[in-house]
Amino acid sequence: MSESVVIPSDRDVRGSLDSPEGDACVVACPPHPQMGGNRSDPRLQAVSDALDCACLRFDYGTWDEGPGELADTRDAYAWARQRYDAVGLFGYSFGGCLAVVAAARESETGTAPFAVAALAPADHITDDIDAVAAIEDIDCPLCVVYGERDTTVDAEAVAGAVEKRGGTVEVMSADHHFVGQAAKVGNRVGEFFAGARGT
Repeated sequence: MSESVVIPSDRDVRGSLDSPEGDACVVACPPHPQMGGNRSDPRLQAVSDALDCACLRFDYGTWDEGPGELADTRDAYAWARQRYDAVGLFGYSFGGCLAVVAAARESETGTAPFAVAALAPADHITDDIDAVAAIEDIDCPLCVVYGERDTTVDAEAVAGAVEKRGGTVEVMSADHHFVGQAAKVGNRVGEFFAGARGT
């Protein structure tokens, strides 16, 4: 079951809340909106399907080169926190960077997610939106999954920082798009979140 959601924000942020029952939710950040990224991305849908809790997949507002999209992510996270006892963050590619940076910013304000996972995350979007630098500020379990043949982003840089923090790193035989492997991606990410919640 999925519900349409309008996120309170200064921007037009809309989402789909999958399996809304329960006390936990994972907010899922889509890939680059100028490259066709949206909440219907098959990798986001596969993660949602594999979770044992609710999932809020959302679309960013009007393109803002990173800062607006980070604000959208944090607004979606705040919306979920008002409704669920435990909220995690997940993102793919551009969205992976945003999920990591948002987790760091929320950790700094004492509202850290219960866990954060990034699939093939970009290492940075702007100088101020830097996933590698953000890792050390995150106060929750971390996971990065990336493809060993990925030439689109520098996910290895993020993975290296996560490994130094004792987080989980999974390397798959794939490129950036994980063609034909969405279900496998979903299962790996779903298992990480279940483990972080102790379910």
